[in-house]
Amino acid sequence: MYKSDVDCRRQMCFGRNWEPETRYKNRYMSNGMEPLPIPDELISLAEAAIQDAQIHLDELPSMRPDTCLANFYQSEGRLGLHQDNDESPDSLERGLPVVSISIGDMAEFVYGHTPDKKELKSVMLKSGDVLIFGGKSRLIYHGVTQIYLYTSPEPLIEESGLRPGRLPLTLRQF
Repeated sequence: MYKSDVDCRRQMCFGRNWEPETRYKNRYMSNGMEPLPIPDELISLAEAAIQDAQIHLDELPSMRPDTCLANFYQSEGRLGLHQDNDESPDSLERGLPVVSISIGDMAEFVYGHTPDKKELKSVMLKSGDVLIFGGKSRLIYHGVTQIYLYTSPEPLIEESGLRPGRLPLTLRQF
């Protein structure tokens, strides 16, 4: 978690622990508990999304996620520009993909191969979108610059009671 994001984001992990200070080095959470296992449905969804993407991008490697980071961004939540590079050297070297499933309000996602903000591209992520980056693009710089409140699908709000905000589920293999 980035210092400016602390007050606007809540997080939990499945499968393997991730904390800002220890990254993935500590198997247990700060309270001594093991993270809950990743639900099989999420693992299947991530694997199916990768298989679908491989039809168009054959150099995208397969992976079986062992970590799922669930963040909840409130109205003012942001995710500063960064690279996801805390996984094992083997995972990074092989370019194993990161799969992010967006739930809730829309967000502007920025990305690029350089941290130069003038070179970044952006895409709007809506609830239900799946974003994958891996292979040669595994270490792209990326972040969330804005969340657009009250853009969640109405049936999602009615059935789940989800508060305004964005809930991305990010799956990866350590």
